[in-house]
Amino acid sequence: MQQILFILLLGATGYIAYRQYSRIYNNIMMGKDYNVTGSSTERWKNVLLIALGQKKMFKNWIPAIFHLFIYVAFIFTQIELIEIIIDGIFGVHRFFAPILGGFYTLIINSIEILSLLALTATFVFLYRRNLLKVPRLVKSELNGWPKLDANLILLGEFLLVTGIFTMNGADKVLQAIDPGHYPDTGYLAVSSWLGPALFGGLEPESLMFLERTGWWLHILVVLGFILYLPKSKHLHIFLAFPNVYFSNLEPRGRMENMPEIMNEVKSMLGIEVETSSASSDEIPEFGAKDIFDLSWKNILNAYACTECGRCTAVCPANITGKKLSPRKVMMDIRDRAEEVGRNMLTGDMKYAKTQDSTGTITLNKGNYDDGKSLFDYISKEEINACTTCNACVEACPVLIDPLEPILKLRRYEILTESAGPAEWMPMFTALENNGAVWQVSTERDAWTSEM
Repeated sequence: MQQILFILLLGATGYIAYRQYSRIYNNIMMGKDYNVTGSSTERWKNVLLIALGQKKMFKNWIPAIFHLFIYVAFIFTQIELIEIIIDGIFGVHRFFAPILGGFYTLIINSIEILSLLALTATFVFLYRRNLLKVPRLVKSELNGWPKLDANLILLGEFLLVTGIFTMNGADKVLQAIDPGHYPDTGYLAVSSWLGPALFGGLEPESLMFLERTGWWLHILVVLGFILYLPKSKHLHIFLAFPNVYFSNLEPRGRMENMPEIMNEVKSMLGIEVETSSASSDEIPEFGAKDIFDLSWKNILNAYACTECGRCTAVCPANITGKKLSPRKVMMDIRDRAEEVGRNMLTGDMKYAKTQDSTGTITLNKGNYDDGKSLFDYISKEEINACTTCNACVEACPVLIDPLEPILKLRRYEILTESAGPAEWMPMFTALENNGAVWQVSTERDAWTSEM
């Protein structure tokens, strides 16, 4: 019965997880194409050093050490998880113990020590968030679900470690009572003393119940975690790797040119302009108004965001009291992508804005309109506060670029809507009339007539 229940649970989790992660993939791919350039060797180097090696985390080394405890423990416990899955499917107990012998003892000891360190880190992070109230962890954009999400995942970590030590501790006592059914694991750094101390005087039936309770708690927390991730900032555990791989390898100060503007400048300078398949009568839209105008890499950035707040903590606009928070911008892009994705899944034709050439209304990313945009999430005051200093880009531990969508939104406001802060208008007028940002009475190149 336990095997059947386990297999059914594993299958149901796999099916639900496939649907959830497919939905996230579809949400990410609602963005425009992204041209991946640069050396693949450099990209894999970034993955190894930054995504796997946590290199940029150690710019702030105190939380980095505790994060490393949880991160490495998470990786190592996957070894024990493989064994649990094998045991659950085939109805065996500690499948690897007799096969690996002393190496098995080494692995389980490593998992126990790392689990103890992860438990310490869990309490430290709970303290930092809820009692110490580190400034970057208590910003207004974290009120509500983001704060609860962070605490829930830490609670899950506590339950996972509790399951591991309950299972191993009771199992260690049972090894002395019934070695035929409970293979010897050797001396374990924690469970060899914790198990007898807590469970030493219990009856075998109670010990078996505790061992199974710990075993089921472990697997249920893991399966619950898999289903929970698509709703959590901790999705970065998976998405940090592709996000780092596809990150921009260009120098951070280099901004993306707009083809329409480049062609206009080339035309003015007498340089041959590349022809476009788009109609010359069609008025182009510059920048981005909604997620469909961003690249899929911009949306991937949003889903990979760890909400750590390092970007906001170093943002000069935010530090000086401006409304801008780069972290909030990424969270807003993700929330908008989620909203659009949910509406698309309903198939409700009220979100389709036009008919296609056959007169049929279809709902797809090219025909979607719910009357909202990213500007309903991100105010113009926020995007105009950005100084384009790239501090947020430099600070991100998983190479997210909040500046790029900010620039795209600002370009839409200024170039498509012909709007912008009132104090910027004289600069635009001077650029148009004199080719310089200063309001001078003579042409910019007037000095050349005197040469």
